[in-house]
Amino acid sequence: MMVFCALFFGFQNAVFSQELGSLIKEGLHNNPEVQKFELQYRIASEKVNEVNTIPNTEFGAGYFVSEPETRTGPQKFKLSVKQMIPWFGTLTARENYVSALAEAKYQDIAILKRQLAASISNAYYVLYQNKETQLVFEETIQLLKTYEKLALTGIESGKASVVDVLRLQVRQNELEQELHVLQINYLSEQSVLNLQLNRGKNTPITIETTFEIPENELVFNSENLQVHPELIKYDKLYESVSQLELLNQKEKAPAIGFGLDYINVSKNPDMTFADNGKDIIMPMVTVSIPIFNKKFGSVTKQNQWEQERIEFEKTNKFNTLQTVLDKAIKQKNVARVRYTMLLKNSNQTKKAETILLKTYETGTLDFTAVLEVQELLLKFQTNTIESIKNYCVQASIINYLTQ
Repeated sequence: MMVFCALFFGFQNAVFSQELGSLIKEGLHNNPEVQKFELQYRIASEKVNEVNTIPNTEFGAGYFVSEPETRTGPQKFKLSVKQMIPWFGTLTARENYVSALAEAKYQDIAILKRQLAASISNAYYVLYQNKETQLVFEETIQLLKTYEKLALTGIESGKASVVDVLRLQVRQNELEQELHVLQINYLSEQSVLNLQLNRGKNTPITIETTFEIPENELVFNSENLQVHPELIKYDKLYESVSQLELLNQKEKAPAIGFGLDYINVSKNPDMTFADNGKDIIMPMVTVSIPIFNKKFGSVTKQNQWEQERIEFEKTNKFNTLQTVLDKAIKQKNVARVRYTMLLKNSNQTKKAETILLKTYETGTLDFTAVLEVQELLLKFQTNTIESIKNYCVQASIINYLTQ
């Protein structure tokens, strides 16, 4: 089955191998790094409930060791309760600030998922290149064995020599060795992909698809780079600092406290009157005003500078992503040009091979020329596979940035 390569992110317009799409879904579901970031987001979101509280209620109790005498009798003990209440809107400001931080943390999940999808895709394309190269080597080895039979037959008729047979055998040995190395590398690269999927590193991965470069370029919108999660994160961080400044202004306002004191008074046995032994109840109101506190003005300046820093960092990140996008587009175009040229050269080399074989019917077959043509064809075929892999990798980078 031939398909056009592209990176899967779950978008409707993405064209991808079903096998690759399944691997990406599995990776996004099982990868421990994604799970870690999702838990961090839950923790950040739960902090909204943490900050939605007022200061602790203060309770106090005291016993008069030396009982002070009052007109209504001696004081025995004192009980008090006090509750401070933040200025109106302070709790809401805290919630908004923590929620803004949680939204910034959520962008980390979106970024990581994109990066993981791109990483899985690239590892898959590496496996594709290895598998397709193995097939080319196997086909070439079988073809050299056919030539070896021709050479052995040609020895009797004088159309070939023993040297020709030995050269063909040596070349077969070289290709079999390189094929074995490819098979070893495939297992290693398979382990890398399996670990990204958080499963057994020896789990077999079958590349069932042969990719090809499409005749028409897949459409992507470069304007989507403006709303990439790596940039949106800075917007969320900027908003969190804005919310922090609103909270700072609220905390600069007075705090109001309400309380109640109760003093137990015993009766005076030496006196008789209506309020003898009457307890004392005293409601209280307190106000906390930061008159000499320079903290809030300093925090305001820090917040302003922090927002400027975030803007500069966002601009720098955008320039970096734009550079990566431009480079990926250029490299993808280069891969397309090389792919087209290599296909043309491969076809011409196959024609040359056919012409050489026809000479065997009429005369002596030049096995040296056959080996040279085979070497050239093998080079073109493996480079074609590499061009396809490079095209797909660059396409995955472009999709990472623009989807």
